[in-house]
Amino acid sequence: MTAIDLQSRLPITEAFREEYLQFYRLLPLEIIDDRLRVACAGRPNAEALEDLEHSYGVPLTLVEVPEEELKEAVRQLFAASASTIEMVRDLEGDFTVAGDANSPLADVRGLANQPPVIRYVNLLVREAADAGASDIHLDATRDGLRVRLRLDGVLTAWSSPPIAFQAAVVSRIKLLAELDIAERRAPQDGRIRIRLEARELDLRVATVPTMHGESVVLRLLDRGERTTTLSELGLDAETLTAFERLAQRPHGIVLATGPTGSGKTTTLYAALGLRNPVSEKIITVEDPVEYHLPRVTQVPVHAKAGVTFASALRSLLRQDPDVLMVGEMRDAETAGIAVQAAMTGHLVFSTLHTNDAISAITRLADLGVEPYMIASSLEGILAQRLVRRICSECRERYQPDPQAVALLSRQPVGDVTLERGTGCSGCRGTGYRGRTGIYELLLMNDEIRRLLVERPDAPRLRAVAQAAGLRTLKEDGWIKVQAGITSVEEVLRVAGD
Repeated sequence: MTAIDLQSRLPITEAFREEYLQFYRLLPLEIIDDRLRVACAGRPNAEALEDLEHSYGVPLTLVEVPEEELKEAVRQLFAASASTIEMVRDLEGDFTVAGDANSPLADVRGLANQPPVIRYVNLLVREAADAGASDIHLDATRDGLRVRLRLDGVLTAWSSPPIAFQAAVVSRIKLLAELDIAERRAPQDGRIRIRLEARELDLRVATVPTMHGESVVLRLLDRGERTTTLSELGLDAETLTAFERLAQRPHGIVLATGPTGSGKTTTLYAALGLRNPVSEKIITVEDPVEYHLPRVTQVPVHAKAGVTFASALRSLLRQDPDVLMVGEMRDAETAGIAVQAAMTGHLVFSTLHTNDAISAITRLADLGVEPYMIASSLEGILAQRLVRRICSECRERYQPDPQAVALLSRQPVGDVTLERGTGCSGCRGTGYRGRTGIYELLLMNDEIRRLLVERPDAPRLRAVAQAAGLRTLKEDGWIKVQAGITSVEEVLRVAGD
């Protein structure tokens, strides 16, 4: 696949044919700071550059790329453009029935099975999978479906279907997920399993009715993707060693905390990878099971069948497990059973939705777990966030806002030179490409355990933990900023108060 990104590239005007761009070895990419970035190979033709400048009305900035890469990008661009034009013409001209939220069921079902709608949905899923998107958002608006992909945790616009076929596209997705397309007034959840060449994807589908029709979100899960190891998560050497020791404890509770989408489940999967599934009985209960773990018993939550985290966990304790992973401690019953399991010789991994490690302790208390039981069972808490990495192709040195730096650094640093991405075709103009984690690891010690019995407030707990060496999310973020991995703005976006 070419490194020139066709998603962020400008539309090509009709004045420039594929043969023209191939001959002159040029490709318009994007307009940044009122300048048109143009990929070129070799010494460009002056007249061709003047044509581009006149056509787009802005001065040019040339980006030299290998000739084969540029030619492949041009070829892919016009191949994709041809199929897109054909698809849009089909959508706008071939159908005689305009589907909307109030169309008869037979009409909408017929539209959903038309080839252009099928092609649109297939292309959307394929593009999302190829781009590494975690979610596809189709939001119903007055102007039709607004389609966006979540890339590296941030939503990015994608091409939308004509407004007349909003209901047809939504119904196509609902049909694939085996949902009731006649039900448009209540939320629905479903799942689609598809195969793209050698890849097998699971799509979790959730619909919700809105003022302008149904909105849909699809979560993409790659069944063939291997699980990540702890060493790949972005933990520094000291934190990695400490967390590996936690993951290999014989009993107790180890928690991963953070908001939705912060990588908690990935961390727990990586921790389970340190256990030996041959000599140990490892069981997980998840909602849903996101990745297949070889030789591990994985139980999905099924609320309609009465399989909740609490009921499943209670049954699994009779399966003679050594290690348990509970997808989330959602209620007092689940938390209580997990604590009892940890106190009776099992190692329990689980997650909580809290902002930092200290808040996880108070959250357990809020769920009704007695302080002495928390002190006896809890071994460690890893709070985490995902931050975007600075793009390696367009990074530059700059002097950041001192006030922003002061929000991360405990000590005054004065003028400092850091790195940021300027935006290029490789990163879709964002300045970032890929993600890594920032972490806050709280290790339980005797002082903290004694303090818990006194039911202390969060500030007092935090002061004791920091005195024992706790490094906060912001502090870990600042270290990664100084190393040129991410930016001040990105750390503040995910971990700012």
